[in-house]
Formats: sequence, C-alpha cells, structure tokens
Amino acid sequence: MSDEFPRIKRLPPYVFNITGELKAAARKRGEDIIDFGMGNPDGATPQHIVDKMIEAAHKTRTHRYSLSKGIPRLRKAICNWYAQRYNVEFDPATEAIMTIGSKEGIAHFCLAVLDKGDTVLVPNPSYPIHIYGPVIAGADVLSIPITDSTDEFLARVEDVIPRMTPRPKVLIVNFPANPTAQCVELPFFEKLVAICKEYGVWLVHDLAYADIAFDGYTPPSVMQVPGAKEIAVEFFTLSKSYNMPGWRVGFMVGNQKLVGALARIKSYFDYGTFTPIQVASILALEGPQDCVKAICDNYRSRRDVLVHGLNKLGWPVDLPKATMFAWARIPEQYRHLKSLEFSKLMLEQAKVAVSPGIGFGEYGDEYVRFSLIENEERTRQALRGIKHMFFKPIGD
Repeated sequence: MSDEFPRIKRLPPYVFNITGELKAAARKRGEDIIDFGMGNPDGATPQHIVDKMIEAAHKTRTHRYSLSKGIPRLRKAICNWYAQRYNVEFDPATEAIMTIGSKEGIAHFCLAVLDKGDTVLVPNPSYPIHIYGPVIAGADVLSIPITDSTDEFLARVEDVIPRMTPRPKVLIVNFPANPTAQCVELPFFEKLVAICKEYGVWLVHDLAYADIAFDGYTPPSVMQVPGAKEIAVEFFTLSKSYNMPGWRVGFMVGNQKLVGALARIKSYFDYGTFTPIQVASILALEGPQDCVKAICDNYRSRRDVLVHGLNKLGWPVDLPKATMFAWARIPEQYRHLKSLEFSKLMLEQAKVAVSPGIGFGEYGDEYVRFSLIENEERTRQALRGIKHMFFKPIGD
C-alpha cells in the first residue's frame, strides 16, 4: 500500500497553522491575545437576513438537495446586483453561478479548467487559494511580484506573457487586494483585459472587497470593461459585505464557457448550499443595504485606530483605501527576523497575533498582515502591547 500522495506533496506546510497553534497555546496558559490574524469577520449577520433564513427553514421542501449552481431566483438576484451596481448585464442561466464561498469557487474553477502543463500567472504576495488552487489542479504557477505599484505589476505582466511558450492559460488577480490592500481604477482593468485578449489568456478577478472601501473610493469591477466577458470571470462573496463568512455564499459571473465548466465540475462535487441560506442571500443582495454601510464604517473606524496608532509608535503603515486589512512592513530593527519569527515575537512580547507575510508568498516575507477583526478598545490594548515590545527597558 503506497503512502505517497503527490497532490498533497505539492502543498507546503500551512504557515498560518504554526502561528495559530502558538496563539492557542498562549491562550491555554491564560494569556490575553489580541487577534488580528485570520480575516474572519466578527460581527453578527444583519437580523433581516437571519430572519429570512429561519423563515425559509420552516418549509419542509427547502431541506431537500439544492441546486449545485444555485437556485434560479438567486442567480437572478446576482445578475440584478451587477446591473444595478455596475450597469453590466448577465444571463442568469448561463453567465452566473453560485459557489460555496469564493474560496471553494476558485478552487473548483481551477480543477475545471486547469491540468498538468498549464501555467497560471498570480501576483505575489497573494491570497493563498489564488496560488494553491492552481497547484492542487496540477498546473504550474508563475509569481509576478506586486510589492511595488500596481502599474509596475501591469508592466511585468505585459512583459512576461509574450515571452512565454506556451502562453499562460489563466491570470488570477484580486483588487482590492488581500493581503496588500492595493487598489486599482478601471483603466487598470481595461489594460489587463486588452493584454489577455491579445494573447489568449483567461482572466479571473476576485472582487471579495467590493463593499469594504473607504474615503470615497469605489472599487471597479473588471466586468465593466467592454468585451470583458469574452475572456474574464469575476468572483464575489457575501462573507465580508454582509458579515456572512460561515454561511459560505459566493458567486462567479462572466464568460459563458468558464461558467459552464465550473457548473459541470461542481455538479460532481456538491448539491449546493442549504436552500434557506440561498433564499436569505437573495434578500441580502436585494434588500436594504444600510447594513453594508454600517459594516464598512465599522472597519473604517478600526482601521483609523490601528494605523494611526502604529504610525504614532514609529511603525510606518499606509492607510488602506479598502479591504479589512492593514499590510505592514516589518519595522527596520526587526526586519532581519523575517515575517514568521517576527510574528512569533509579536505574540510573545506584545500579546498580539498577526499573519506572517510569507504565508502569502515569498515576496511578502518582510511584511505582516493585520485583520481589522478586533474592536477599537481591544485595538488600543494591542497598541499598548506593541509599544511595550518596542520600548521595553533593557533586561525586561
């Protein structure tokens, strides 16, 4: 009996498990750890969405197997959402599909369209499933550094694609970006769509943070670019906008062939999300949106306390225009430690948990990511812990 599992061997140890286990051990010892690690929204799902799910759950017929690609009324709501927000039309039958969160959707999408010998271009640093979804599917991944400006990233993409033989099959991007919080305007997507069309590359955009944007910034959709549907798809998730991370509701829209490929492979994997959750998701998309603004305002307030506080401590961190993250370059005096060891030190000395940048790719190793999942009071407590770490007396 063979104990060799080649697909698993392509996956490195999950860096976040290391810091997660250390955090759990510290809490077991009775230490109060301020947790900015996992990007897991801490707020309650809006009550009207919860009430709708409960109402639907009382109907016997909703407890049967659902539809893998989403019930028709939800797919219509998804298309209405795009029409109202971005003035883009989709066919609910062929150009929209529900996913069990965007992470599952991207992973199954990769299994549907990629195989050995295919190459995928991915920004580095990047959200792990953007890198390891293609790896699990057997494809090769070429990292494009995105540590500088997004214009530099665009120039690198434009430079590398024509020199590749064979051409890459897919380019995966995510703006506003996790973990870097980098943002783009619509001309960026116009250029990216033009490049992908010219060289026959499928374009995948993860728009998870469409609603978590601040200071007047409005994240664009790649589907706003005329002709984008010829080569592109876009993912969205209700996790962040509606405080629904555990509900596992996302969707993909765009190119009919790619939507069809995902629908076909999902039909073998799952029977879709529990129907009452889908019914409630229709209300989330089509009901009152004041809850979305309130959720966004909450993240903005936390962002201001954290980032301004870090800057006052002499830790220069940019104020992000979007996402629920702050991407912080490790202070110079600690930079030699790299991100994993620095994260361990933060946990030990400041009692603060962050995500090491190496978990998002090698170009993230001089950074750590803060998730805005602690309230303002706890954030101020974390800042006091960091101040103690930075300025503790010799011998302390």
